[in-house]
Amino acid sequence: MACLVGSVSGGPIPITKNPCLWSQCLLSSRASTSIRNNNIAAVAKAMIREEPERRFPPQNQHGQPGKEYLMDPRPIFNNPDYKPTNKLKGKVALVTGGDSGIGRSVCYFFAKEGATVAFTYVKGVEDIDAKYTLEIINDAKISDAGDPIAIPTDVRYDKHCKKVVDEVVAKYGRIDVLVNNAAVQYNAYTLDDITEERLERIYRTNIFSHFFMTRHAVKHMKPGSSIINTTSVLGFSGSPKFIDYASTKGAIVNFTKSLAIFLIDKKIRVNGVAPGPIWTPLEAAALDDEDIASLGSQAPMNRAGQPFEVGLTYVFLASNDASYYTGTFLHPDGGLLDNNAIPRVNNNQNTENPQQK
Repeated sequence: MACLVGSVSGGPIPITKNPCLWSQCLLSSRASTSIRNNNIAAVAKAMIREEPERRFPPQNQHGQPGKEYLMDPRPIFNNPDYKPTNKLKGKVALVTGGDSGIGRSVCYFFAKEGATVAFTYVKGVEDIDAKYTLEIINDAKISDAGDPIAIPTDVRYDKHCKKVVDEVVAKYGRIDVLVNNAAVQYNAYTLDDITEERLERIYRTNIFSHFFMTRHAVKHMKPGSSIINTTSVLGFSGSPKFIDYASTKGAIVNFTKSLAIFLIDKKIRVNGVAPGPIWTPLEAAALDDEDIASLGSQAPMNRAGQPFEVGLTYVFLASNDASYYTGTFLHPDGGLLDNNAIPRVNNNQNTENPQQK
C-alpha cells in the first residue's frame, strides 16, 4: 500500500552537503506529494469501480411464499405504453399464483387483452397482494369481460385444485387458458438443508400442482385452448444453490413437452415460459443478501428483469398468434441461456447456512 510523506512544520528543512535518505525523501516530498495523491485517488476510483454494484437494497422475508407489498422497490407489473388489441377477448383464463410477481403481470395483461381472469393465492399469507391484484384486474378489464375472482387455496393437493377448477367453471362455464405458475424456492447451502418435509413441499407446489390443475381443467377446455407452464432458466441449466427448485423446474420442462404431444389430438396447445432473474417476491423471499444485491448481474444484459417484461410472453402463447406453437418455451432471461452465461456457483465449501448464524 502506498504511504504518503507529510511535510515538516516549524521552520526550514536542514539540508546537508551529502543528504541522507531521509533528507532526500523530504526534498522530493513536495514535488511528489501531488503525484502520489493523484495515484492514490486513481487507485481509489478503480477500487470503487471494481466494487459490485448493488442492484437491490437488503431485505429478507423469512418464509415462502413471498409478499410483493413488502418489497423495496416494488416490482413493475405493467407497461403504461402498452396498446392492447383484444387478443384474448372472450377467453376465460385461470392463473395459479396470480396475486404477485409474474402472475400479477400475467393477470393484468390478460385483462387488458379482453380475458376474464381468475387466479389463486395462499390465504392468510397473500391476502394483501391478492386484494390489490383484484383491483388491478378490475381497472384493466374491458367492459365485455366477466368480473375477476381471486380464489384462496393450497395447490399442493389434488382436491383443492379440483375445487378451484369447479369454481371457475361454475362461474364462467369453461376454461380457455390455464397458467400453471405457483411456485416456492429455497437456498440449499448443504444437502442436509433439503429435508424430506421441504422436498415434499417444493415438489407439491411446483410440479404436483401442474398435474392436478391440468388434469381437472382439461376436461373443460375446447380445441384452441392453451396451457402455459412457468418453468425457469434453471430448469435447463441446473443450479448448485437451488438444487430442489431447479429439479422441479426441469420436471416442468419435460411435463410440458410430454403434455403437448399428449393433447395434440385435442387441439390444446401446451407451452412454457422460462424466465431468468426477475425481480419478484420469489426472489426477495428466497435469496440471501449477497444474491439480492447482485441479482441480474450474471445476465448478458447486466440487470434483472421486471414482471412486465415477462407477462407479455404469456399473452402471445395464449393468443391465436401462437397457433403453431406447442411444446415450445420462451426465454425472457436477459440472454442467459442462449449465451451460455448460466452462473456456476461452487458450493462445495458451504457447510453452514448464513441465515442461521
